[in-house]
Amino acid sequence: MVCGKQCFLTPLTHLQYLSAGQMTDLIYTEKELVQSLREYIKAEESKLAAVKSWANKLDALTRLSTSDPEGYLAHPVNAYKLMKRLNTEWTELESLVLQNPSDGFISNMSTHRQYFPDEEDETGAAKALMRLQDTYQLDSEAFSKGKLSGLHSSALLTVDDCFDMGKTAYNDADYYHAVLWMQQALKQLDAGEEAVVTKADILDYLSYSVYQMGDLPRAIELTRRLVAIDASHQRAGGNLRYFERLLFKQLNEMNQTYEPASEEPIQLGTYSRPKDHLPEREAYEALCRGEGLQMTEARRSRLFCRYHNGYMNPRLLLKPMKEEDEWDSPHIVRYLDILSHGEIQKIKELAKPRLARATVRDPKTGVLTTANYRVSKSAWLEGEDDPVIERVNQRIEDITGLTVTTAELLQVANYGVGGQYEPHYDFSRKDEPDAFKRLGTGNRVATFLNYMSDVEAGGATVFPDFGAAIWPRKGTAVFWYNLFKSGEGDYRTRHAACPVLVGSKWVSNKWIHERGQEFRRPCGLTEVD
Repeated sequence: MVCGKQCFLTPLTHLQYLSAGQMTDLIYTEKELVQSLREYIKAEESKLAAVKSWANKLDALTRLSTSDPEGYLAHPVNAYKLMKRLNTEWTELESLVLQNPSDGFISNMSTHRQYFPDEEDETGAAKALMRLQDTYQLDSEAFSKGKLSGLHSSALLTVDDCFDMGKTAYNDADYYHAVLWMQQALKQLDAGEEAVVTKADILDYLSYSVYQMGDLPRAIELTRRLVAIDASHQRAGGNLRYFERLLFKQLNEMNQTYEPASEEPIQLGTYSRPKDHLPEREAYEALCRGEGLQMTEARRSRLFCRYHNGYMNPRLLLKPMKEEDEWDSPHIVRYLDILSHGEIQKIKELAKPRLARATVRDPKTGVLTTANYRVSKSAWLEGEDDPVIERVNQRIEDITGLTVTTAELLQVANYGVGGQYEPHYDFSRKDEPDAFKRLGTGNRVATFLNYMSDVEAGGATVFPDFGAAIWPRKGTAVFWYNLFKSGEGDYRTRHAACPVLVGSKWVSNKWIHERGQEFRRPCGLTEVD
């Protein structure tokens, strides 16, 4: 039986759910600890300098006294000073040596340790990088050299970093990513980079991961390299014999001859990524990269921009909103200058202390719960919290012509690097009749989404069903209906928030419900009006 390293399934992590603001706090915490460390080093150096001074003085005295002990002690002052040194001064020196300058540093560490990321957090950060790697088709070398979306950074990954990335994937039985990162670690090690991890350790993980990916010839070649480095390795010999037997059995069954493994290095695309729970994964990720967009010239010709006065709303007559069509069917519009910089800052200020792991509503119970497919931090703000929130709520009502009295609270979300919300519906489907039962306000008829930051790379809102991608622009908002006028769900509105590749994404949204809209958005004559 083949022996691999023991695999531990890693539980759901939480660093990937930290907001950008919370990550920023960690940056300043680390800066404070570095300052504390420098103060500790300075104290240690001062202590060591004092001890050296004592040693030099005492060394000169002992050289003199031992050269002629009797003659030295013949002088009464020398005899007195010897007694004094041994009784008092050596005791003072002992106290000096026993002083512990590290107390302040250790105390500071203890104070901040409660905010430190733990092993689960580190695992979550590694998985966030892998998620970005998949979505934006970035090879491991691009990450290790800090090349993201044309950006060049000094944030480099060492051999040991790459090895730890691969080990994280391996321990989660994710052999696809384990292969990519172990191969990168091996490549950098072979290029002469210094590392703590050994080549044998990398080959051990890499060979078994390649075997798990079904590539027996390459697994054999890598295991042979491992045996050549460490002939006494506890698993390598047994694995090699097992791999060889398995390969030759397969060749005999298929009546084929043995062909050595490809000499091409393993890279992105060498192996197919395993399928997961999401049927539109490829289409969704392609849209996140700006590929597969269905914006044709014919469709673009049907899109317009206009001034919108909220159906003659008095508050918008003198200063109508700038409205742009983003998509024709279903109709998605973007409003410009919807939030001022000051309003955005106030909303962030109110939200930051309340940010918590973002939740979704359980379709069976209607209770808010966390989910693996939503990776962000969110907070809920009421109109009573601040006049700015009340003003924003009123503005949404004025623009849409829909009452927000029965809407959900303003939700503020912050997506850090790797933060995402996989394809989902905002409305509840027929097989989820109790999704919003607790609210008593009917289904989510519409979504109003405010973009409160620009994003350097990634972070688009995409609609896989009809191939649209909407990119964040600070101060703008997008609006669409989730339901037809009949109350039937518009399944085309299934959408996703793409992972943030570089930067931080802040949004706030208002989910508007059916109740109260009876005369504001009357039923249509057909099911799909």
